[in-house]
Amino acid sequence: MEQSSIPVTKVERAMRFVKTGAQIGGNYLKHYTKKVFVDPNLSRDELHEDNASDVYNALSELKGSALKVAQMLSMEKNVLPRQYVNKFALAQYSAPPLSGPLIVQTFMKQFGKAPQHIFEDFEMKSANAASIGQVHKAYKDGKKLAVKIQYPGVAESIKSDLKIVKPIAFRLLDISEKEFDKYIKEVESKLLEETDYELELARSIEISKLCSHIPNLVFTNYYKELSSKKVLVMDWLDGLHLDEFLKTYPSQEVRNAIGQAMWDFYDFQVHEQRKVHADPHPGNFLMYPDGRLGVIDFGCVKEIPDDFYMHYFALLVPEIMQDAHSIKRIMVQQQIINAYDSEAVQQKITDAFVKMTNLLREPFNHEVFNFGNNEYIDAIYAMGEEVSKMDELKKSKEGRGSQHALYINRTYFGIYSILNMLGAQVKTGVRDWKKPLIHFHMGMN
Repeated sequence: MEQSSIPVTKVERAMRFVKTGAQIGGNYLKHYTKKVFVDPNLSRDELHEDNASDVYNALSELKGSALKVAQMLSMEKNVLPRQYVNKFALAQYSAPPLSGPLIVQTFMKQFGKAPQHIFEDFEMKSANAASIGQVHKAYKDGKKLAVKIQYPGVAESIKSDLKIVKPIAFRLLDISEKEFDKYIKEVESKLLEETDYELELARSIEISKLCSHIPNLVFTNYYKELSSKKVLVMDWLDGLHLDEFLKTYPSQEVRNAIGQAMWDFYDFQVHEQRKVHADPHPGNFLMYPDGRLGVIDFGCVKEIPDDFYMHYFALLVPEIMQDAHSIKRIMVQQQIINAYDSEAVQQKITDAFVKMTNLLREPFNHEVFNFGNNEYIDAIYAMGEEVSKMDELKKSKEGRGSQHALYINRTYFGIYSILNMLGAQVKTGVRDWKKPLIHFHMGMN
């Protein structure tokens, strides 16, 4: 169903959540009535399904940062019930699109012209619709183009939307207000960047050029003269999204080639460029039957501070993690433990995180790692759930963890998840980035 309008004022958007809250209350009433009068053993599956649909429908109508949060939550399989994960995953590229009049209105505000007066042909029906904007096919000068159009009012509503989403985060993620406030500035800054298509265009050109030497990667060409702060125009890429691609039953060789391209792309960005495409969900990649990987949407790019890099990635180096002094220093610098913690609490948290990082480091312990191993991925999510429920982690005056870890953690969980769905076997030791970290930390002991 196309959407003919988007609530843009704070009152309109807040009232949409009030309506959703009432619907959720009705769902709970229906569930417990059935449980009392029909089936005492009734599971919560139907309740989760109804609530997930109501919340997603509200977020889809609001678009913007509210829907982006749902997209991010869909990647956190150890946080939400399966029904929420499945429904929120639609935000990656299958959200309800805008209607034709709203599209024309956006073009008139940006260029003073309707899209039909800019392009030789413009398809009013969107090809993909996600959280911040939607994509249309267009043709000009014999070229097939992708035109990404930002939803009206998205940038202006980010701050108020995050305040609206705050109670949902407390309930679904079980985090403290201080922890939420610690990360919200990071989320807000990234969302504001994602609504600046001029910034995205510059980053897209820069990163595409820097990574052009990596085998089997495909980047598009961008057209600055046809773009603006709310509209981004590029060549159309004809690859398939992950779910469509897997339905073609690609060979193991092809899946390995695509997985290797993805791994090399991120490995180079993180360790050589210290900035990374930090939105690795299936909607941002296109896959080809010859083993190539298309990378799209550079709206979310995380720059990695040097001090954070030297400590965070040291957690993946066995030689460093065998030294107790280095571990303590890293845990403090990453704000995982602090001076308010007793020695017993520090030790318990440290033991849990060492166990977690040993698990996450497993792909680096092999010349070739099989990400299709579901037992390994399940173990990561199980360990993540176990760590998130530790009472010691929740009792902190400042909240746990560096704000920079938020998008880096999300990036690596996203990569691991996609490689798992792809069933790829990947050479993980292509780049030798560990020696400078070992030298840095051993020199501090």
